[in-house]
Amino acid sequence: MDVASSVQMLTSKAEQLTSYNITSAATIITNLLSATVLNESVVESVVASISQLMQTDKNQYSEDTYDAFESLTKALEDFALNMSSINSSVLVQPNLALQSIRLSNWTSQVQFYAITGLSENSPKRISLLADGANMTSPSGSPTDLLLNIKLQNDSQKDWGNRNLSIGVVLYENDRFFSSKQFKTELDTKRRVVSASLTDKSLLDNVEFSIMPENMSGSISDFACVFWDYARRDWRTEGCVKIRNPNGVQCKCNHTTNFAVLVSFRADYTYSEALNWISIVGCSLSIVGLVLTAVYQIKTRKQRGALSTMLLVNICICMTTYYLLFIFGINNPVQSSSVSEKNVIPSSDVQETVDQGPCTAITALLQYFLLSTFAWNILYAAHVFFLIRNALNGPPKAFRTIAMTVGWGLPAAIVGISLSTTYSFRDPLGYRQEAFCWLASLDKAGRFDPKRPMLWGFLLPLAVMLCFNTSLLVYFSQTICCANPNLKSSRGTPMKKKILSSFSLAVVLGLSWVVGYFVLITHEKTLYIILSVVFCLCNTTQGLQIFLFFTLLSFVKTRSRNKLDSKTESKGEP
Repeated sequence: MDVASSVQMLTSKAEQLTSYNITSAATIITNLLSATVLNESVVESVVASISQLMQTDKNQYSEDTYDAFESLTKALEDFALNMSSINSSVLVQPNLALQSIRLSNWTSQVQFYAITGLSENSPKRISLLADGANMTSPSGSPTDLLLNIKLQNDSQKDWGNRNLSIGVVLYENDRFFSSKQFKTELDTKRRVVSASLTDKSLLDNVEFSIMPENMSGSISDFACVFWDYARRDWRTEGCVKIRNPNGVQCKCNHTTNFAVLVSFRADYTYSEALNWISIVGCSLSIVGLVLTAVYQIKTRKQRGALSTMLLVNICICMTTYYLLFIFGINNPVQSSSVSEKNVIPSSDVQETVDQGPCTAITALLQYFLLSTFAWNILYAAHVFFLIRNALNGPPKAFRTIAMTVGWGLPAAIVGISLSTTYSFRDPLGYRQEAFCWLASLDKAGRFDPKRPMLWGFLLPLAVMLCFNTSLLVYFSQTICCANPNLKSSRGTPMKKKILSSFSLAVVLGLSWVVGYFVLITHEKTLYIILSVVFCLCNTTQGLQIFLFFTLLSFVKTRSRNKLDSKTESKGEP
């Protein structure tokens, strides 16, 4: 009793235990469980100590530690068969539960279950039911685990006075079972259940269902496994998996330590309203941009070749981007369903090699969107030179510089993004899974600054938007100061100048600033409002360019031509 109490006290601060402490404690507990004489108080202290060891730091484990854990789990399995010797059939601790029964009369099946949501030290947390098999307890509470042990039908004939003992051990995590082939990246809890019989020849099969802890989305795949002490790893021989909408279900033809290894995939939800807004807005923008490009080329003599080249390149980039967005943003290759083969996943996070065109679509979207803004800042620089140097305009080499920056700078950013984050075996380092766009979150669902969404798009875009915003402020201030009529009571000049500033803001893509407010907004209602505004403004940006740079210009030209015709008919000079 003194030894058991001391071990319980020394393991109470599990996070402070070293590798030597953990190994020594596991060895002492194994020796205590193997003792011929045990009372209930000693067993309760021992089980409490094991529960505390299951909270220790895995980084402290050594090869000797896993040797000690192996002996401990074997001793615990044997002890669960003989708990009747201490006049106790149930022992429950926060991370460990044991139950033992003795069957004096034959029954076809025996069912154990762990109830969800009850107090961790409640003795009813693991209970016994002699018949039935579903994922609810007699009280109606949902269950974390259901274990159904079926006996052979022909064993009823010669049952006689035979007594069969069944022992069950439920581990709340897999600290004592370290796998080399199944890698863990998520902080999910994997329960392990041990079932043992005094006479294994009476066993027909063992069925168990486990409700896995879902921390990252839906189940991608799972495997029904048992612990092989010889290989010191999980194996699947003798076990098959059964598809069950309420959880994961397995059937094995032997008894040992069982577990279910689950691989998760992320879930994504889409806003249908924004989806239709995007399709309609982008479609109208494509039509508007094509008409704008044609009109700009046909009337290039009125404004100069350089200005036309800049606006036409903007139209080309935006049109391509909108087409890619409409036809390629959704990943055509959907995540595969749970396979029928009972094969151990390589990780608790779904890993699929790159397939389909999604990565190429992502790279093209990134390129043409960055190209659009590159040409935007070139257009802004062109306006700046026209204001500052009205007579000579931009430098002579501006066209060559524009072609290099407009098409070359985005290519360099996309190239760096792909070379540093993309892998054929792990394409989600560069792009997302449900739709073809840059990755921004890590596998736990948190924003990751190492992902290309930040430095491959948001930061370059922020620099470009700052430059364009500064140019708009400079442009607006210049035309206001240059025209004293803006301070008069006449409204027409004011409307014209405001319209000029607004049209420049449209072509410079300043509505994308709203997207940064969407990223930093946590209030739900405001987030929805900003998302709708952002979607409306940017999917219709091409339409806005058509209205200001084609339709409005066409109307002004027609009006001017009519005025000239009237003037000529009156004989005025």
